Amino acid sequence: MIPFLASNNPIHHILDKQVSGTETFTLFGRPGFTIHMASLLLAGIVTFIILRYSARRIAVGDQNEGTQRYLTTGRIPQLIEVITLYMRDSVIKPVLGKDTNRFLPYLLSVFYFILACNLLGMIPFVDIQTVIGKVTTQSEVDWAVFGGTATSNINVTIGLALVSFLVIQLHAFKSLGIGGWAHHLTGGAPLYLLPIMLPIEFMGIFIKPAALAIRLFANMVGGHTMLAVLTMFGMMAFEATSSWFLTGSVGLVSTIAAVIISFLELFVAFLQAFIFMFLTTVFIGQMSSHDEEHDSHGLEAAAH
Repeated sequence: MIPFLASNNPIHHILDKQVSGTETFTLFGRPGFTIHMASLLLAGIVTFIILRYSARRIAVGDQNEGTQRYLTTGRIPQLIEVITLYMRDSVIKPVLGKDTNRFLPYLLSVFYFILACNLLGMIPFVDIQTVIGKVTTQSEVDWAVFGGTATSNINVTIGLALVSFLVIQLHAFKSLGIGGWAHHLTGGAPLYLLPIMLPIEFMGIFIKPAALAIRLFANMVGGHTMLAVLTMFGMMAFEATSSWFLTGSVGLVSTIAAVIISFLELFVAFLQAFIFMFLTTVFIGQMSSHDEEHDSHGLEAAAH
């Protein structure tokens, strides 16, 4: 284990910090540009480039290409196409129905952007930059420009949830009108229950996006903290025993466990992006105007 990468704090690599070289740049007394901000920008650029590239490969080609023009070439575009079609036909359309095409760009953008943030966070960019910085400059400062999991920052997840909150409420006013939106707060309860139902339903408007933010934040922090704790076992064994044999044995076991957990983290990265997108879809669907009774039953089944 590299000594200057070791830390007794398991969340040392999760916390946001000022981009190296911009320490004097502050806004309202707080860091003006952090590595999580840089990671968000990087994730947005990567998402745009990959989706743009995939869209060109998925699009139907010229007629002179024959039947080949209908085939998607490239593994990444093929994967993007399969995921997108599944999301549209099996997840979003059963919930939103005729409103699917209206919200599809936003929902897919949220999914792929969060997924990009989660996957980029699994790559130890900060550690790599720290090693390079300390080896080349012989400095004790942890040098880093970008890195970390942006979605493990509660401010980032609140921002994402706030955008979804605005989309949900704007759709509710447009679909139901002010009267329908107010009627939705009653939950269909009789008049004598309105003093109880109205505060609960009104708080629910804000609790839903808050749940989106906290769920994504907590899962990202929890996974990375677990990995950090596993990688600390070797250092703690050496500090307690000073035995290289025991340290190596503990380090080997903890490394194997960390690799296994990393595969679980990869699954969680996809799962949390999907959950955020799906719950946003359900909340939008709940604020939609349903012409037939079976539509609402279908929405409840999809939510379960």
